[in-house]
Amino acid sequence: MRFLLLALLLLNGFVAEGSAETIAPVRPGDILEMRLGGVPAEVSQDFNSRYTVSQEGSINVPLIGQMRSVGLTPPQLEKAVQTRLIAGKLFTNPAVSIILVQNNRFVSVGGGVGPPQRQLASAAPSAPIPAKAPGGRPRLALPDTENFTVADRPAFLFLPPAARRSQPQPWIFYAPTLPPYPDEAERWMHEQFLAVGIAVAGVDVGEAYGSPRSHAIFDALLRELTERRGFAAKPCLFGRSRGGLWVSSWAIANPARVAGLIGIYPVFDFRTYPKLEKAAPAYHLTPEEMAARAAEFNPIERIGVLAKAAVPALLIHGDADTVVPLRENSAEFVRR
Repeated sequence: MRFLLLALLLLNGFVAEGSAETIAPVRPGDILEMRLGGVPAEVSQDFNSRYTVSQEGSINVPLIGQMRSVGLTPPQLEKAVQTRLIAGKLFTNPAVSIILVQNNRFVSVGGGVGPPQRQLASAAPSAPIPAKAPGGRPRLALPDTENFTVADRPAFLFLPPAARRSQPQPWIFYAPTLPPYPDEAERWMHEQFLAVGIAVAGVDVGEAYGSPRSHAIFDALLRELTERRGFAAKPCLFGRSRGGLWVSSWAIANPARVAGLIGIYPVFDFRTYPKLEKAAPAYHLTPEEMAARAAEFNPIERIGVLAKAAVPALLIHGDADTVVPLRENSAEFVRR
């Protein structure tokens, strides 16, 4: 039997449900955010920026120059940039992450008041995005819930009662945020967080399994909450099951931005779950390539970064867990 948070939280089973997504190709005027990993920090700083696609369909990438972007999806463009960096013998194993921050689409407008013309159409919806799981099962909704978009991805926010809010607002960065998660089984736990004035937020990056591609979207959520809404600069990261891969990989990349880490039967070793065959596509690698680069990408292999930064951690994990085995994940986290 799994040991449960605060004795009363019932987390029943683990269902690996993906989130379906359609990736639009890049067009002129789109704004892309690029991050580069696997290289020295002083080099990645030159790359980690936003790029506007020119009307000719290109972006100007440091050390590469003009890169044709129009017609490619962000994952395809990631691969193209990575290939250029390797082919130019600039880096051996660069990890490129690109997200579409703003996609500019134009519509033709006509009528009796003037000549037809092109107008910019915002990609952001005018109404909150409903959080529905496949088959219609709703994500957990609490009294002060907000559903919104960050970097064109669905996000949620549970706010404490008005009387319990503060500035800066303490908060928990929750994962995995997917169409069915957080779910009804976690209601009591989240109600306790809110009751003591702690907000909870998350953003859906799909089944990224800790891939560096997801980090730019996590960064976008932090900017939204810390720069625009007065939230605390350092959230406490919370990973349930495979959410452990999400939060630990981001924490390892950003140890100075983390107040602490909580895990409920968290995954830290992607070789145990979801296993290499399923995780590798999220990293744009083959299973064989991912195995060879485990020391670079597998959170459990780099968990010492959090120890060195003295990031506090609380892990709850039962020893009868066969989906996310204790020994290779939480126990190994503690040992290291």
